[in-house]
Amino acid sequence: MTEKKETVKKTATSKAAAEKKAAPRRCTAKKVVFDINAESVGFKAGDVYQALATAGKSLSVAEIAKTAKISEEETLLGMGWLFKEGKIKAEENMITLA
Repeated sequence: MTEKKETVKKTATSKAAAEKKAAPRRCTAKKVVFDINAESVGFKAGDVYQALATAGKSLSVAEIAKTAKISEEETLLGMGWLFKEGKIKAEENMITLA
């Protein structure tokens, strides 16, 4: 009778292990929280402009974000402001001062 309990226990453990392996992985994305108002977006636009001016060359969105020390979402907000003002232009996924 002891053998039967051990067999059942091993089977249950194997099934549990298989279920863990089969479970889909979930992506844990960072949650970025920031205020969206004219003042904060204007500051982000200034950060983007300064990053481009300092570099003196075209940069990607990721490079601008890294240089300006802001998130990519904040970079995109600032870029939107600068695009509307005609201060920057895009060429093949690279951003440069206009």
